[in-house]
Amino acid sequence: GSEAAAEQGQEEEVEDRLKEHVDNLLDKSAKTRQAALQSLRLAFSSKTLSEFLLERRLTLTDCLEKCLKKGKGEEQALAGTVLTLLCLQMGSGPEGEEVFRSLKPLLVSVLTDSTASTGARQSCATALGMCCYIAAADLK
Repeated sequence: GSEAAAEQGQEEEVEDRLKEHVDNLLDKSAKTRQAALQSLRLAFSSKTLSEFLLERRLTLTDCLEKCLKKGKGEEQALAGTVLTLLCLQMGSGPEGEEVFRSLKPLLVSVLTDSTASTGARQSCATALGMCCYIAAADLK
């Protein structure tokens, strides 16, 4: 009983931290947004968070969209990486497809923007390829 309670407490703590990171994606400070993206990258790549992410995919998609649109260099690169991991977490179902479909034009835009940093363009190219592989609707 107490082990399950402790595990539940840890789970809630992790979710609270993740919610905080998602909120920080909308901060005015680029440094804060980048730190939040790095924390999310770490979280998404080390733990399966499907349920948590399913409930927040639209919010996350909006935040990542803002980071890709308004951010520069490092922030755009991190946003592309976080998007790739989000797609991996969502999987090939309709949710992953929806996330990819809404951000695909933006990924293409950063990728083809000659003024964007090389890192941002690489990250968006990777995101485009991975998300396409995972979440693009089957074209038959």
